[in-house]
Amino acid sequence: MSTIERTIKDVVIANRILALNKVLDAYGHVSIRHPDNPERYFLARSVSPAIVEVEDIVEFHLDGTPVDSEERRPLYLERFIHGGVYEKRPDVKAVLHSHADELLPFSISKSQRLRPVIHAVGDIGETVPIWDIADKFGDETTLLVTNIEQGRDLAHCLDCNRLALMRGHGFVCAGFSINDLVRLSVYIPRNARTQMAAMQMGDYKALSRGEIGARLKLDTESPALRRGWELWAREAGCGHLL
Repeated sequence: MSTIERTIKDVVIANRILALNKVLDAYGHVSIRHPDNPERYFLARSVSPAIVEVEDIVEFHLDGTPVDSEERRPLYLERFIHGGVYEKRPDVKAVLHSHADELLPFSISKSQRLRPVIHAVGDIGETVPIWDIADKFGDETTLLVTNIEQGRDLAHCLDCNRLALMRGHGFVCAGFSINDLVRLSVYIPRNARTQMAAMQMGDYKALSRGEIGARLKLDTESPALRRGWELWAREAGCGHLL
């Protein structure tokens, strides 16, 4: 199997896993940077993540245009998120955009910020930035990222972080591999649910700077951290693509 074939299958698996774990619903999307050409990436056509197939995967330039100029299938409107992040971050190999409900309160709160409170998300770091599209593009947008300029502005807010919230919209997450991205993205909503529950109980303790630093030193491709990918792929009905 070529590296391109492996990458395309991994995009399919990632979509199915993230749908299974309700990180993605009928909307949202996940991509992988081209393994041989960093100026391109693979993303599905406009289709719900739970039903993505190999034939749905499209190759894109970083500006969001399909490599195949004859491509006529509907494409994700917000594909510019992916190109913006890949352009800004050469270290990033996979990108997710999700509308998970658990993150939305933290994207609009003026007093509470999302913090890493469970061990599995220590690698989101101490600070989770919030991107407000209105800051640069005014208060008459749909809050959707519909062009590369908006995608670049979001990527600038993400900066060197793994996660950025999008005010009233969702979040974007960056991964050093597709396995790394999927694992972290599965646990981000769980972390938000845990923090919200703890806030309702009163005071809570987030991960310390030292604990976050220790998590950041872990090998994201270790066999232990791949267990979820293999299990979830089978549960999502695409184990044959592994």
